Amino acid sequence: MKHRLLSTPFLLGLLLVLIFFVLPPVGVWAGGGGSYPNGAEGFMVGAVPPPGFYVINYTYYYHASDLNDNHGDNIDVFDDINVWADVLRFIWISNHKLLGGDYGQHLFIPLLDIDLDFKDPVGPKHKKHYSDTDVPYLIYSPFILAHHWLSGQLHTVVSLCDIYIPTGQDDDNLAGVGHNFWTFEPVFAITYMPSPSWEFSAKFMYDFNTEQDDCPTVYGVNVDRDPGQEFHFDYNVSYGLTKSFRIGVGGYYYKQTTDDDYHLNGSIPLPVRNFLEADENHHSEVFAVGPGLWYNYKNMFMTLRTQFEMEAENKTEGQNVWFKFTYAF
Repeated sequence: MKHRLLSTPFLLGLLLVLIFFVLPPVGVWAGGGGSYPNGAEGFMVGAVPPPGFYVINYTYYYHASDLNDNHGDNIDVFDDINVWADVLRFIWISNHKLLGGDYGQHLFIPLLDIDLDFKDPVGPKHKKHYSDTDVPYLIYSPFILAHHWLSGQLHTVVSLCDIYIPTGQDDDNLAGVGHNFWTFEPVFAITYMPSPSWEFSAKFMYDFNTEQDDCPTVYGVNVDRDPGQEFHFDYNVSYGLTKSFRIGVGGYYYKQTTDDDYHLNGSIPLPVRNFLEADENHHSEVFAVGPGLWYNYKNMFMTLRTQFEMEAENKTEGQNVWFKFTYAF
């Protein structure tokens, strides 16, 4: 029994130093900020609609029962995670031209609910189950620029910086959805349609995170850290069966590119400091793929997609479902 109690905190400390959640790929992260909801975009993500006002609603569910270590092997200390999310996005595309493109802005308001279970009591409250429901952050871009090339076959959009505005966090809740750090994320998306039937799309992002104060750890102590930087992209390929109905395959890839930096001092017990120092260079990574459907009726657009994660390291590996509804005013 003594050996088990020692090995469980070690594995948790190595892989779950921070339990941090996002709109998915919502999951358990070993590092990085993990702010962007990987897989949120798919069909024709680079083809920004013409000038006007648009409202998008994303509904999301994620489940995972595997937590993988630095080698991609499942760790038998984690039970499962269930995440529900509903996100409102407001997009305004103006009639103003800038550098030949359409200028616009957008704002996201996400609501997130998380249930997290471990096989052994962990964290500040020393229990197996944690849950939370809240708005983790707002996402705002003051500068979106959309171009349409090659007589409508090629579309690109740039967000100079999506800004993740934190709403605060519950320091004693490992499932706490709130953020107390900022993320600055340049975005480039592209859609190529060589014919009316075929579509190839991708959205590329790189995240810069500010310092996070009082990160909750599985050891019951809070630690300040600088989250590592991250590269990730969503992708999609689809074929139009009719003008209003498409089938496709899409997913995402995520990779933490730089180390976390934990601010450690003598107030933190030596074993915990050792675990955190070892964890700093363990980067999260995952790939996902799955089928999707797209439907257009008048001024409304709907997509339904599911994505299966694989090759995960230092994070959970599961499946998600996205339903996206767009209304053009």
